[in-house]
Amino acid sequence: MAQSHKVVRPRVKLVLASRNADKLRELRSAMPDWEIDLLTAPDDPVENGATFADNARIKARHGRLHAPSDVWVAGEDAGIEVSALGGRPGVHSARWTANHIEHLLEELEGVDDRRARYVCELVAIGPDGSELHASGTLDGRVALEPRGDEGFGYDPIFVPLGQTATVAELGDAWKAEHSHRAQAARALAEALAAR
Repeated sequence: MAQSHKVVRPRVKLVLASRNADKLRELRSAMPDWEIDLLTAPDDPVENGATFADNARIKARHGRLHAPSDVWVAGEDAGIEVSALGGRPGVHSARWTANHIEHLLEELEGVDDRRARYVCELVAIGPDGSELHASGTLDGRVALEPRGDEGFGYDPIFVPLGQTATVAELGDAWKAEHSHRAQAARALAEALAAR
């Protein structure tokens, strides 16, 4: 009987232009065939883009300057857009206020429209300078109070569409499959595999 031989492809290396270990963990979970590490760089770029994609590109280009020449470099930017706040905090989600959850709940006090969405943009730059872009979104609403202890950022107050629990209650395993970052990571992996 003939034996079948599975072709094992070497794991492609990617460096995430970030210092955020939580984002690294999510990308590794969503892209198991990739070897992903955080970038070691002496400084961080100024995130002054008008969109999540702009900021992701700024990070990727900065990372490209400091990463090994033979790896892909990814820049990532993500945040929450709240309908009743005209899309705020948007690109300022991470830097909005020191107590971002409490501040957002105060801004929405007495507001019935609590629709929101998570957005993630990934830009990857290859060793040859080629650029790929991927995005992911997760629609939902802002809860009345924080619940749950997994995840990070706005997860304790973000309830995905079709769910009654917050992302922090649904947990990291759920997030690894369904989050905006997981969607963007899978899209990026598909785009990279198609090259």
